Amino acid sequence: MENFIDKDVFRRIASAADELGIPAYVVGGYVRDMVMGRKSTDIDVVAVGSGIDLAQKTAEKLDVETHVNIFRNFGTAMIKYKGEEEWILEFVGARKESYRRDSRKPIVEDGTLEDDQNRRDFTINALAIGLNKDIFGKLIDSFGGLKDIEDKIIRTPLKPGITFSDDPLRMMRAIRFATQLGFRIEENTYKALSENGERISIVSKERIMDELNKIILSPKPSAGFKLLEETGLLKRIFPEMQDLKGVEIIDGKGHKDNFYHTLKVLDNLAGKSDDLWLRWAAILHDIAKPATKRFDPKTGWTFHGHEFVGAKMVSRIFRKLKLPLNDKMVFVKKMVALHLRPIILSESIVTDSAVRRLLFEAGEDIDDLMKLCEADITSKNKQKVRRFLKNFKIVRQKLIEIEEKDRLRNWQPPITGEVIINTFGLKPGPAIGEIKTAIREAILDGKIKNDFDEAYKYMVEIGKGKGFEVEG
Repeated sequence: MENFIDKDVFRRIASAADELGIPAYVVGGYVRDMVMGRKSTDIDVVAVGSGIDLAQKTAEKLDVETHVNIFRNFGTAMIKYKGEEEWILEFVGARKESYRRDSRKPIVEDGTLEDDQNRRDFTINALAIGLNKDIFGKLIDSFGGLKDIEDKIIRTPLKPGITFSDDPLRMMRAIRFATQLGFRIEENTYKALSENGERISIVSKERIMDELNKIILSPKPSAGFKLLEETGLLKRIFPEMQDLKGVEIIDGKGHKDNFYHTLKVLDNLAGKSDDLWLRWAAILHDIAKPATKRFDPKTGWTFHGHEFVGAKMVSRIFRKLKLPLNDKMVFVKKMVALHLRPIILSESIVTDSAVRRLLFEAGEDIDDLMKLCEADITSKNKQKVRRFLKNFKIVRQKLIEIEEKDRLRNWQPPITGEVIINTFGLKPGPAIGEIKTAIREAILDGKIKNDFDEAYKYMVEIGKGKGFEVEG
């Protein structure tokens, strides 16, 4: 393990381990990534003894004053160290685990390296490298993890039914690693995902979402969602997305499968943006189609208003999935509500007024909205796709021109309620809002420019029409 030996930080940990007389190993993700040629700076160290003692002794060996974060309840410690690179070092004593049926929190006992490897989730994460002087840099592969990396396989070290039943979050992790790494899940491991699906109910939504978000952020997230759906996990963790699947046919007329359409949109978007919440917008953009689906004998299937119903569903879904109820949710809600607008513009003559209104409603998120809408073009008709993309270029150019002229991103009214009150000597009331709305509509329709002087003149005209007199 030449790359491993070159890292000074490992020699310092090794020196500390030898001084204490504690067998120590680097395990898990760092070893896997090193074998695969992937960069990693998170190091998990297992000590056959006290991980906390090893962390404290290691801190003494490092060049700079180093703080050790100790978590005695868990028998772990962490060091953030900046040497030739910035490292996060986590130390734990080797342990063996047993589980109760109703909990994924294990009963922990001190153990050997073999015990510690047995509790690992997958063979590719059960690799270890020796740190002590007599075995420094030696790779220990008890379960064929190297071969599984070579063959691109996700497999559990022990029987998969036991592994997943003990800690059901590992089912999400199996799919996450398969998606991130482009690996396939070994047959018995795959089968155990379906057989133990109901066990996911004992895992907190927060932990599930942490894994799901990593799937969503992978290069091709559709692969993960297909695995979730095939194994029955999707209907348990995210039934609203499961409901998108399927095609209904009446009188020979069918609609597209909105589940696979959504996955295509998500993959399209993943090629353009690594923004997690824009990817969530792709996932949820058609989420209300099952609720709005109607059949018309003349026109076939319709999903009228699915964008507005879907926007209303966003907050409920975020709350249910324990996703953040903050500006991230507001952003996704806006994207879902507006996702058809650029498409509608691209299908008709693009008027300045329509573009102004889109800019007004989308604000600073207009570029993300355009990315989402372009990703939403999933037709197999290449000519149709080319036409849409050509029209989208026209819409984008119009957006640039209108923005330069009218400055409507994050629009603020040029005339405030205070100006209206002071100009006409009015008291606060409905008339103030009516005048502000009339000014806004006039700007969006292009009747007046988006500046104070023109808006003020227009305000005076409206006021006179209502019988108000300008004071002073």
